[in-house]
Amino acid sequence: MTTVDDKPAVDTPPRPNPAWALLRNSWRQLTSMRTALTLLFLLAIASIPGSVLPQRNVSAQAVSDYFRDHPDLAPTLDRLGAFDAYASVWFSAIYVLLFTSLIGCIVPRIREHWRAVRMTPPEAPRRLDRLAASSPAEEVEGTPAEAAARIRGTLRAARWRTAAREQADGSWTVSAEKGHTKETGNLLFHGALLAVLAGVAFGGWYGWHGNRILVAGEDTAFCNSVPQFDESGLGPRVDDADLPPFCLELTDFRADFLETGMPEFFEATVTVDEDGARRSERFSVNSPLRLDGASVYLLGHGYAPVIRYTDRYGVTQERVSPFLSTDPLLTSEGVAKFPDANVDPATGQRQDDQQIGFQGIYVPTMPEEGLVVQSVHPAENNPGLTLIAYRGNLGEDAGIPNSVYSINQAQIDRGKLTQVGEARLLRPGESWTLDDGGTVTFVGTRQYATISIRQDPGQLFVLVSAVLGLIGLTLSLYGKRRRVFFRITAADLGESSTTGRSSLMEAGGLPRTDYPGFADEFAELVAATRPGGRRAEDTAEGTE
Repeated sequence: MTTVDDKPAVDTPPRPNPAWALLRNSWRQLTSMRTALTLLFLLAIASIPGSVLPQRNVSAQAVSDYFRDHPDLAPTLDRLGAFDAYASVWFSAIYVLLFTSLIGCIVPRIREHWRAVRMTPPEAPRRLDRLAASSPAEEVEGTPAEAAARIRGTLRAARWRTAAREQADGSWTVSAEKGHTKETGNLLFHGALLAVLAGVAFGGWYGWHGNRILVAGEDTAFCNSVPQFDESGLGPRVDDADLPPFCLELTDFRADFLETGMPEFFEATVTVDEDGARRSERFSVNSPLRLDGASVYLLGHGYAPVIRYTDRYGVTQERVSPFLSTDPLLTSEGVAKFPDANVDPATGQRQDDQQIGFQGIYVPTMPEEGLVVQSVHPAENNPGLTLIAYRGNLGEDAGIPNSVYSINQAQIDRGKLTQVGEARLLRPGESWTLDDGGTVTFVGTRQYATISIRQDPGQLFVLVSAVLGLIGLTLSLYGKRRRVFFRITAADLGESSTTGRSSLMEAGGLPRTDYPGFADEFAELVAATRPGGRRAEDTAEGTE
């Protein structure tokens, strides 16, 4: 009977945990340079909607206009977050992934680069003639130790990291390397990019901004608070109480135009009330007004017609209504609403169906002939105001927000508002008597400035990071990593020797990156190491 000996059991390695393996591989994929570049490209694409489409935190009115002009497309874009692109889930996801990827890329490379910088240049290879650049052995003056010291001094003067070693056979080798600034610049660039992302995120959390149409005049002054902004946006860590207290009054506005109507110069003069002290300041488009805790930027300019209405009971009201420009020549549209008009003095009751609103088109310079539908120049050379009167319920008390720049079209469609007579063209100082005896007068205009007030605490940090990023990119592009090696052996003393004490030196070198000029630099460096040769810093390239 044959028996088979039991074979010893073979130890099989434990199977890795599938969940841990998935996490590890996912992390490696996320922190690869290819993924970081892909996410950076996706971030650029994700920024396109924020540049092309109107954004709610910049101009809510522009978003409303887009809904009006594109009633079918706008709701779909709104569900995708296109009108709040930079606060959308998909943009935030790309942002966070890119942030994580950059950290995962940079930290290991910083450790490796730090070790490489501190590491002694490696030993010279046995066959220097097999390197990319080499120099045959030639006689040099001095013993191997003296020649090695001289070569090392020459290299160190040219900012090479060097190491000299004595070999067992009495020969000496000198190793040198240069060009670590390439990786330093690369890491600096990626670190700066990470800092830019962090600065933008910090500014988004702790920054705020607001836009305001500031009409000239003391009665239209502005104080820095959220209710007085036309449009505003506060960071998640900012509330109304954090806004710096100051007030602005537009006292003058200078607008210069070319004959073609193109703007040449805008300058606003304001009275600033800050901490109880009043002072006059000027600022222009490219020169913002710097205040304590905020900056005021000049965005645009326009006109606010002053319209006076006297109702049928003889009560007079006056409105200063900013009109929004519709073209570069400042043809402007707007409204003046009088919801408290026609109050019966006998009863003191307001008649909601007797409210008055005027929709108008203001033209700074009317054409000499033809219909007045568009201005021919943005300066007020021949101003005119075309008004359309509406009587009825303006819809101001319905609890639904209405635009201050247009008549409620829904009220017109429902028959709650009806047009009174035909449109009328008025020049400054002219009046129009309506069918009920009320009169409207075009008093004149005031200029207004569109200003943006904002505070971004990460702005300086982002600027410094961007400058460092450019420096790092320059270093990474111009830095060339390379190594050179020298071997010095004792020469046989004989009649062929030109000195009483000499050695043989051979050299070799190789670039660690693509460097077309390395051969020339190597030749000049070898020539500089010979006795009587020019200084290495005068011959070898100083580029890191």
